[in-house]
Amino acid sequence: MRRRRAAVAAGFCASFLLGSVLNVLFAPGSEPPRPGQSPGPSPDPGPGRRGGRGELARQIRARYEEVQRYSRGGPGPGAGRPERRRLMDLAPGGPGLQRPRPPRARPLPDGAPGWPPAPGPGSPGPGSSGPGPRLGCAALRNVTGAQYVGSGYTKAVYRVRLPGGVAVALKAVDFSGHDLGSCVREFGARRGCYRLAAHKLLKEMVLLERLRHPNVLQLYGYCYQDSEDIPDTLTTITELGAPVEMIQLLQTSWEDRFRFVLVNGELKVTDLDDARVEETPCTGSADCTLEFPARNFTLPCSAQGWCEAMNEKRNLYNAYRFFFTYLLPHSAPPSLRPLLDSIVNATGELTWGVDETLAQLEKVLHLYRSGQYLQNSTEAGRAEYQHLPGSTIPQEDYRCWPSYHHGSCLLSVFNLAEAVDICESHAQCQAFVVTNQTTWTGRQLVFFKTGWSHVVPDPSKTTYVRASG
Repeated sequence: MRRRRAAVAAGFCASFLLGSVLNVLFAPGSEPPRPGQSPGPSPDPGPGRRGGRGELARQIRARYEEVQRYSRGGPGPGAGRPERRRLMDLAPGGPGLQRPRPPRARPLPDGAPGWPPAPGPGSPGPGSSGPGPRLGCAALRNVTGAQYVGSGYTKAVYRVRLPGGVAVALKAVDFSGHDLGSCVREFGARRGCYRLAAHKLLKEMVLLERLRHPNVLQLYGYCYQDSEDIPDTLTTITELGAPVEMIQLLQTSWEDRFRFVLVNGELKVTDLDDARVEETPCTGSADCTLEFPARNFTLPCSAQGWCEAMNEKRNLYNAYRFFFTYLLPHSAPPSLRPLLDSIVNATGELTWGVDETLAQLEKVLHLYRSGQYLQNSTEAGRAEYQHLPGSTIPQEDYRCWPSYHHGSCLLSVFNLAEAVDICESHAQCQAFVVTNQTTWTGRQLVFFKTGWSHVVPDPSKTTYVRASG
């Protein structure tokens, strides 16, 4: 039961951490500029608005204090339920590895904090299963195969291969990106603007260290190094994956889409620099409006002055509009459609919270895994099938959808009766081969065939052929 809950919660809750999950890179990380290529200059610094340097320093201090709150585990009033996660102690003086080199604080005018800030604790390196040495600047000296992956508002992402052969992803502030460029145009202070943007990267690094979960990206390390005219630029080193693509999701089986399995069996949240734990402060319900392209919602303002469950509801609705409407009902077993439709409708109206949605998804999983979803079918009219143990049909394939194999019809079944029903529903099916392979729910994988002219021995499979007459 616990594993089942974890399986659903992992795939489900991962989509909730970011409203922009469709743009999430399953292969997080980013690296320094491509070899031999400059990251490109920022726009020419403008004069900056009057008093701009003081405002820039205020914004840097605000982001710095946010990082400190997350580092020390005190998200403040209105936070969610952090007690439900096992968070690591990041308090100053706690366990952790040292910086790759001694800090060289460079204070900004008007009271902005120095840079670079103190690091958090150590993270496992690639291929390790527990705490271990953190990768640092030395690991980036002889990387190969550098490849640009993509960029967003603040960061650029690259793929590299470490000297040991492990492929990782690197993240760094995009010097030609919108975040840094717009700041420079407004304040005319390139170094200060870099620090402002880099604190978002640092916040993400802290969150990745604290949210240890199979569906949260692993942070392998970081490096501070000078780049162009900016001292101590930050690069984070993370595990590598692949982008989430809706077309790819729709081409997978319903069973895998229910889990959101994409790469190596796991979906991972990677982009956490804009994530927040605190709820939105408010003085009335008018301050608690959730705005989406299709509709808006107004939530209550608590007596403590925080919008109630605003983060939860925002993420839940984004999960509904990005994933649930497309992925849950599509090609689902007919008997499960009413339950799935109720989940889609309830999340689309925000009548359920995360806990109730999770409970309903677990109910669907239980019905599917136990075979209770199977509609009663009569034996009358069914063809007879001859049982050929220890054998398989290597050819005579046909394509069906959605199949686990591109060139054949490979589907999962709960039992032999379901395999017979599937074969009866396919006009071209004359036989099927039951394998000893199972899916994540324990269902057996079965090949469906157009005939049985060439049956060969295979101790790991069992063939069933339609009886003549």
